[in-house]
Amino acid sequence: MSIESNASVQSGTDLPAVLIEVWSDIACPWCYVGKRRFSAALAEFPQRERVSVVWRSYQLAPDTPVGAQRSQLELVGERRGVPVEEARELYQHVARVAAEDGVTMDVDAIIAANTFDAHRLLHLAGVHRDELLEGLFRGYFTEGKALDDRAVLVEIAAAAGLDPAKAAAALDGDAGVDLVRADIETARQLQVSGVPFFVANRRLAVSGAQPKDVFAELLRQAFEHADGAAALGGEAEGCTDDSCAV
Repeated sequence: MSIESNASVQSGTDLPAVLIEVWSDIACPWCYVGKRRFSAALAEFPQRERVSVVWRSYQLAPDTPVGAQRSQLELVGERRGVPVEEARELYQHVARVAAEDGVTMDVDAIIAANTFDAHRLLHLAGVHRDELLEGLFRGYFTEGKALDDRAVLVEIAAAAGLDPAKAAAALDGDAGVDLVRADIETARQLQVSGVPFFVANRRLAVSGAQPKDVFAELLRQAFEHADGAAALGGEAEGCTDDSCAV
């Protein structure tokens, strides 16, 4: 069962000149920051109407137990072998940086969650996917919502404009499962080891929560059909399979 696809149908001269694919995980704080910075660059891009953005799935911790309702700080502390206070300091650093981009994070409220079902919903959100992604990030990092609780996901989906009954039915079935797995497999083939990861026309790549100017340059070069593959920007903060650079 599906709600809406993750991309709009376009034809003729309306075809996008630039396809931006973004691999991210809702549990990654730098993905939230990177989304805000990229969105700011896109809003100022003169040819933004000819840019199509597709959000791809990635899981940093696919083994996170569903419904565990554990503090993310406690979990990070265990995985790193450090006290909770040290984990809190790490996340507070991210929160301070995020605040500069208009993102509010309540680090003590974050509940560790398996994000697979949330990614499924994103694939089914169609034209509402950006609002849904923003709602999921806000729910996770600001409001302390458990994103592996399907009732919570339906609530966030409804607030983003999706039909709650259809969202609930989709989550109860297997809608979107293959799409999430396909994204993760594509990321493996592209040797993506950290998120956020932005790819333009499968030619240019940007890794991490880069400054807005780097994303603006990505859009400019992609629109001009730069030849060959390249990586733009320097090192930037992001999350890997082993850890999150907080």
